[in-house]
Amino acid sequence: MLLAHVLAANHAFLLTHPEHILTSQQEANFHHLVEQRSVGQPVAYLIGKREFYDLIFNVNAAVLIPRPETELLVEWALRLIPEHQFCEILDLGTGSGAIAITIAKHKPQTRVTAVDLSTDALAVASRNANELQVRNVDWIASNWFDELSGRKFDLIVSNPPYVAAHDPHLQRGDLRFEPQVALSAGEDGLACITHIIQSVPQYLSPAGWLLLEHGYDQASQCKRLLAEKDFSNICSYPDLAGIMRVSGGQWNAET
Repeated sequence: MLLAHVLAANHAFLLTHPEHILTSQQEANFHHLVEQRSVGQPVAYLIGKREFYDLIFNVNAAVLIPRPETELLVEWALRLIPEHQFCEILDLGTGSGAIAITIAKHKPQTRVTAVDLSTDALAVASRNANELQVRNVDWIASNWFDELSGRKFDLIVSNPPYVAAHDPHLQRGDLRFEPQVALSAGEDGLACITHIIQSVPQYLSPAGWLLLEHGYDQASQCKRLLAEKDFSNICSYPDLAGIMRVSGGQWNAET
């Protein structure tokens, strides 16, 4: 992957041109990338891109690297959005914009509002939207709902920070290099999820949905928090590894 990036070529080129000689600059660039990778730098950051769903997104150290399990959240959202009906959608903590842009690209009749506390992350997301020619997303710098007073949405999605503060995984693999503020959320990892669920009813339209990605062991807590706020149709879905990875419910405005 690193060599293909340096050569601006694909894997097929590498297989079919084993005799290809790198220029001195290409060789230097390649060895520099290999050195960075050898100390753990994520490949996605080194090449500046990551595929998500059926799109390619720019990424850098200001945003989380989009992961396959988050595609489950997008798939659930796409199933809930009527085919030819306008919907207002909110993506909380958008990062690279992967969730917001993918939904907006596949459901052009929607209007997606995407918020993030990091202006650096929003710059990455906005660039991705421009390159992917997605025009139905609004980008807002906001700490969760702070800049959304009076707004109502038919669907709210989020992949919030959900790793416990002292989880050893934070010191392993790619997580060591990703923005910690987008990963970790309090001692049990539920601080942001709890805040979202507690705050969200005033921002949901009647019968609107809230969908959340969460940790491998947090489905039951998420469903409990949703039930305590009188959500209905509460359920969870597993990722490809069979781990319950997303949970959500429908807001009953009459309760």
